[in-house]
Amino acid sequence: MEGNILLINLILWPFAAAVICYLAGWRKVPFGVEGSTETEKEAKARKDLRNVLVIASMLLEIMLYVFAIFSTEKQGSSLHIDKICGLGLNLHFGGFRTVYAGVALLMWSMTALFSKEYFAHYRNRNRYYFFFLMTLGATLGVFMSGDLYTAFVFFEIMSFTSYTWVAHDEKPGAMKAAGTYLAVAVIGGLVMLMGIMMLYFKLGTVMISEICVAATPHFQNGEDIGYLFAAGIMILFGFGAKAGMFPLHIWLPKAHPVAPAPASALLSGVLTKSGVYGVLILCFEIFSGNKTWGVLILVLGVITMFTGAVLAVFSIDLKRTLACSSMSQIGFILTGCAVSVLLGEETSLAAAGTVLYMVNHSLFKLVLFMCAGAVYMKLHKLDLNDIRGFGRKNNFLKVIFAIGALGIMGVPLFSGYISKTLIHEGIVEYAHELTGGAHTAVKAVEYLFLLSGGMTIGYMIKLFIAVFVEKPNVVPVSAKQDTFDKKWSISLLSKIALIIPAGVIVVCGVFTSIYIDHLSVYMSDITHAPEIEHIEIFSLENLKGFAISLTIGLLVYLFIRKCLMKEVNGRKVYVDRWPKALDLEELIYRPVLLKLLPGLFAGIYQGLIKLTEIIWSGLMYLGKGIGFIASSFGEAIIYSVKKIFFKELQENKPSPIMEKLYARFDAGDRALRIIEATISYSIIWLMLGLIGTILFLILYK
Repeated sequence: MEGNILLINLILWPFAAAVICYLAGWRKVPFGVEGSTETEKEAKARKDLRNVLVIASMLLEIMLYVFAIFSTEKQGSSLHIDKICGLGLNLHFGGFRTVYAGVALLMWSMTALFSKEYFAHYRNRNRYYFFFLMTLGATLGVFMSGDLYTAFVFFEIMSFTSYTWVAHDEKPGAMKAAGTYLAVAVIGGLVMLMGIMMLYFKLGTVMISEICVAATPHFQNGEDIGYLFAAGIMILFGFGAKAGMFPLHIWLPKAHPVAPAPASALLSGVLTKSGVYGVLILCFEIFSGNKTWGVLILVLGVITMFTGAVLAVFSIDLKRTLACSSMSQIGFILTGCAVSVLLGEETSLAAAGTVLYMVNHSLFKLVLFMCAGAVYMKLHKLDLNDIRGFGRKNNFLKVIFAIGALGIMGVPLFSGYISKTLIHEGIVEYAHELTGGAHTAVKAVEYLFLLSGGMTIGYMIKLFIAVFVEKPNVVPVSAKQDTFDKKWSISLLSKIALIIPAGVIVVCGVFTSIYIDHLSVYMSDITHAPEIEHIEIFSLENLKGFAISLTIGLLVYLFIRKCLMKEVNGRKVYVDRWPKALDLEELIYRPVLLKLLPGLFAGIYQGLIKLTEIIWSGLMYLGKGIGFIASSFGEAIIYSVKKIFFKELQENKPSPIMEKLYARFDAGDRALRIIEATISYSIIWLMLGLIGTILFLILYK
């Protein structure tokens, strides 16, 4: 073990804390279960102790993080652990990794505070906190990885531990969504591992700091480019699946509505960024400046950005809308990433916008999902028609949600405006470098960027007005009985968990130098982009882009009011008009995985069995023929000897020796038949076992 030992402690402590907190809250026969000797007071004390230990564990983790920062040199610090998982583990701390480890800790700390009230009446809280802390350790391992193999190891741990978040309620919908999440994670992880091994075979390393130098000669000499692209696409498949990139986004709209709100905030705000982190490595370390790769990421990014926004416009579920919004925002980030690759060395604006957008989106979704959680823990509903007007009397939540919404809409004086403007300027800059059809294509990307930004404004206005402005659909018996007209509030800890990230959004939006001159420069170690020389972030030209998106957003909201609502009993209600037939999971993935592939492999399997039977029958007939000839020849020799020397044959009496030979031949024939049947039987069960194992891993729900 060589390097800064604090790095491994930063990762291992959450795993240890998970066990400690679980044991503190565990009891074999808890209060309320038949046969329990525990009193209600003792049960409350046990749960309070566990909650305190969770928060204390987060405080200790933050202290370790601060110590790691002070013990890290300017160029960063590393740790190599040999003889683990074959290739060993490599960790690195500094620049982008330091920032995103901090973002992860902020989000985990805030959701830990919020979870105390949110889970007050939930079951399986002990299990939730156990995997809550386990996932933190794995996520930090991903962001602090020094090589792709280490990233893969922690990536898979993170996928399995976070699975329980989606399945927490254990209802049919939750279990199906969890199955989809796990299937995408497992398939993506296996494909990614194949790509990493291919890369290691060709480059001789998967160290993030070395793969750029190792890959550059191949691109310069035009050698093995197809091979490297194949490996890169496999790795992109795994990281893109976790990021929610089209067409691997299918888990996002399914998982968020059923997962607890604190878990949704982490899934959207941090776990998707672990996927984006891998895409950044591919774009800036392996395929930096490669136009073909840049175009590939640009196409996927634009489709993800636009599709997610359209899905969010049509959604009438609060958390599903935010989930589809996450998909769209990941598309914005991928678009910035692609433009950075295409610009090459002149990528300062787009690259800075990309990494800042990642941080911003994490903060936005932390605020918005916890606000959604505050509504859900009071009503246990998420349909906009059921929660309509519920936040009208809660001014605190109204302000906090508005901050998150204005941030994600890219309104000036909020942090989202900075990152969105930087990426937009990067697109404009790249368009100016091109002519002809390429210029037209990039201008189309710019228009789609502004259109998607406008749809973001439209669906966020929809959510805010539905929850905090409109009157409820419920017609109360009397005003006193109207739950929606009563003032309600959340606990102090929950308010703190919302105020801190909302405050960061406002402060960084007002004092833009924090983002542009400091944070983006510190995070540029992963993009290798030069420092931004000068930009008038609030210039008329940049404000014009926001004005266009705002106009589109108002038109989108008008479209929602006119086309996505209908009148029922004198009141307008939100209607889900998105065609169910366009669900990619049900339209393509499940039919392919559950019907087409099993049928295809069953046909192949049956063909192999038939071929095996034909070959084996041929060998059996050949063996019998050779055996018959040999036995006949031997019989003739023995008969001749007996005829001459043995009196029994001369008198036509049965020969004991010949009877034994015939018996042995029959026994041998029966043995061959048994072997034939056994091998066929074994092959059948081997194939069934393999198919069963694969189906269990991929499709278990």
